[in-house]
Amino acid sequence: QVQLVESGGGAVQPGGSLRLSCAASGISGRIFSIDVMSWYRQTPGNERELVASINGEAVKNYADFVKGRFTISRDNAKHTIYLHMNNLKREDTAIYSCHANNALYYSGDFLRNAYDSWGQGTQVTVST
Repeated sequence: QVQLVESGGGAVQPGGSLRLSCAASGISGRIFSIDVMSWYRQTPGNERELVASINGEAVKNYADFVKGRFTISRDNAKHTIYLHMNNLKREDTAIYSCHANNALYYSGDFLRNAYDSWGQGTQVTVST
């Protein structure tokens, strides 16, 4: 199993910035590699939506509503991704969650695949 822990959320005024972090760790053994890592967000009454994703080769993908304002980055050695959020808007208020796809981790002598892992989420609030 793989655990994802987000940090960096908080309250900020419109136009402000925040940086979110998501660190992945293996519960039963160290992580070997992770394919795609992503940030999603969700507001009450709405479905979770993709914000940005990045794969092991640093190929990035952004939702249209954050292009030019958010930047996703990744430290493969630390199995950590970041989301740099600039020019935040009130509509960016949401719970931001980290997701990992195809996380290979050691369990004893075996390499196992955690296909779909989620973090608990971190609240981002943009208001005056």
